[in-house]
Amino acid sequence: MKLKVLGIIPARSGSKGIPGKNVRLLNGKPLIQYTAEAAHSSKLVDRLILTTDSQTIADTGRNLGIEVPFLRPSELAQDDTPMLPVIEHVLQFLESQAWRPDIILLLQPTAPLRLAEHIEQAISLLLETKCESVVSVVEVPRHYVPDFVLRLEEGRLKPFLDAPLATRRQDARPAYSRDGTIYAFRYDMFVAKHNIYGDDCRPLIIPESLSCNLDTMEDWQMAEKKILEFKGLHQQ
Repeated sequence: MKLKVLGIIPARSGSKGIPGKNVRLLNGKPLIQYTAEAAHSSKLVDRLILTTDSQTIADTGRNLGIEVPFLRPSELAQDDTPMLPVIEHVLQFLESQAWRPDIILLLQPTAPLRLAEHIEQAISLLLETKCESVVSVVEVPRHYVPDFVLRLEEGRLKPFLDAPLATRRQDARPAYSRDGTIYAFRYDMFVAKHNIYGDDCRPLIIPESLSCNLDTMEDWQMAEKKILEFKGLHQQ
């Protein structure tokens, strides 16, 4: 039996770091178009729903072939609103339609370098390992891993971990940071545990060249550069 896959695109208004971020043109396309194209190209997403509080973002989403069945309530679109109730709000709507996914993909527009292959790989990893969730990560540069990092305690430098600092780069253990490209998780686990990770979370390691998370205008400029470089490589 084919599993039903739901893609959720959260795109509220009111971005401060990058005004009008979600519909701002990035190399000629509204930002949310990159996410829509990756999801549609994967051929694996049964329903792709945009959750937004903005009519402008909603109209842009509909023009891109994304479902926008409601406008998100303002209380779920604040600067400090966690993602958990936003996802639950979407699922409550789908329950009212008697439709229930097996797998949920959280696809944040702020990761425009996401490819259809990332969606395919995350779902494959979820199914092959029978894990509860898959989260995209990038490797942290070795000189920033916790084995090398210091903290301040009463004005004095101390190892960040309760262990001696590594003295050689090759002794440092690899560390990874969530990069926001994709979160894939099982519906049943989400409902039972009220989080998107569960107890068995596996990594989808994204190369640094395909990773970005848009919070500032400097991030935006870097994304523009990476997109142009990616296009150049694939046009050769």
